Amino acid sequence: MSVASLLADLHLTAPLVEPSLLACDFAHLADEIRRAEDAGAKILHLDVMDGHFVPNLSFGLPVVEAIRRTTQLPLDVHLMISEPGRYAKAFRDAGADLITFHIEAVPQPAPLLEEIRAMGAGAGITLNPPTPVSEIEECLPLCDLVLVMGVMAGFGGQQFDPMALDKLRRIRQLVPKETLLSVDGGIDYDTIGPCAAAGANLFVTGTALFSQDDYGPFIGEMTGLAKSHRDVRVS
Repeated sequence: MSVASLLADLHLTAPLVEPSLLACDFAHLADEIRRAEDAGAKILHLDVMDGHFVPNLSFGLPVVEAIRRTTQLPLDVHLMISEPGRYAKAFRDAGADLITFHIEAVPQPAPLLEEIRAMGAGAGITLNPPTPVSEIEECLPLCDLVLVMGVMAGFGGQQFDPMALDKLRRIRQLVPKETLLSVDGGIDYDTIGPCAAAGANLFVTGTALFSQDDYGPFIGEMTGLAKSHRDVRVS
């Protein structure tokens, strides 16, 4: 599938709950992916951390390659690394369908966004809670995806920062309706509705999902909440 077709399909099927594999049981990675698929997941989120841009380390290219061999679902790779331009092609070759990097790591993001698109992947920009939307406004026309962090990048299990809602509303005003607007961090039953009402259509969730005994009801209920709040917003 071409990236244009993939992006159009994601837009049409949104809102989507996006499992963040960093929170899954890595001793049973293939089984966890299969359970997420069976539960209705349509896209997977992969957090790559370098121990420099963020304090923690997660996983790199070999794990992304292994995940690619395990599933046909689109892989949304979130690079929480200091020099994403050095590694974007390698992650695309490893199987990334969407590649998102931080404005805090690349203050002049336009060339990298164009490069990612030229590779045949969707290009995304993300910003941490303290970073204002004004920092990314100039590059928004080059973005297929904008990711708003509801927590500081690099740590799981944090509480959602309500400041993200104002950012979602502002970005939704600035981008075409086809642009995917994602939110990551602290997404659960309480926060998904307000995020959907603010304009998000992809909802990254890790701890809240993978702590469930059965992923299906959680994804179904979360999707229902997102749809109901989205429908209120657009009516």
